[in-house]
Amino acid sequence: MGTVVFSDVHADADALGIMAAYIRDPSFSQRFGPVDTLVNLGDLLHRGNCPQSALELIYDLAKKYRLVSVIGNHDHAFLNGVPVSGSDEISTFRHEQLRGSPLLGMFTDMPMEWVDRSILFVHGGPLDLGTQTLRLKCWQRLSHTAGDSFTGYHYTASMAFDALEKRGLSFLVCGHQHTHVCCRKTLSGINEHLIRYVLEEEPAVPGSKIEVARIPLDMPTLFRVGGCHGDRPEFAYVDDTAFSYIRLTCTSRCGAPFA
Repeated sequence: MGTVVFSDVHADADALGIMAAYIRDPSFSQRFGPVDTLVNLGDLLHRGNCPQSALELIYDLAKKYRLVSVIGNHDHAFLNGVPVSGSDEISTFRHEQLRGSPLLGMFTDMPMEWVDRSILFVHGGPLDLGTQTLRLKCWQRLSHTAGDSFTGYHYTASMAFDALEKRGLSFLVCGHQHTHVCCRKTLSGINEHLIRYVLEEEPAVPGSKIEVARIPLDMPTLFRVGGCHGDRPEFAYVDDTAFSYIRLTCTSRCGAPFA
């Protein structure tokens, strides 16, 4: 069985709906394998203009699949009144309308991380740095240099691999920064792996182009998934043998674009 991983929806119900349509199509399981779990890596909220519709779709997906969610920094900011940039007036208004909604119940006691087999799923990073907001795991950011920042604590790939090794884990899957990255720990050192997407000839979703990049789970690896929002939503599929980056290029959309 396999797991679909997505992150940084940012209230873009259209992009989330396109991903949902693809994984529900029989061609998805034929191409990748069966899906038994969905992992939401956080940041369902902020920036986009359709937070209610996005959350309703999450609840709908949870009826069909086992859904695991970890909290993102924008979710954390919204729930705790922490100022954060990126939302326009419409987005802010529609999010404020959600205050007190039962849809927000999914965030109650939502964890910072989830471990399955040898994989750590987290929004930002794997480091235990205390309770200061910008040092929480949902605010941490993968970078080339380490240190505190106003955007969240920056950690390096080497630091992440050390943290994984101490816990007996081999893989990190995160989101947060809206761009896909793959770092591999080889015998000669840590290298950034070039992600080569291949275009699927027969996309299952009308109005979309589907690209896939498959990475074998044959050595310790950091996988950062791009954002599931906008006209090129990204997500991933992972099973016991490989991690597949998936990118959908949408040529038509039925609602408001990502803001």
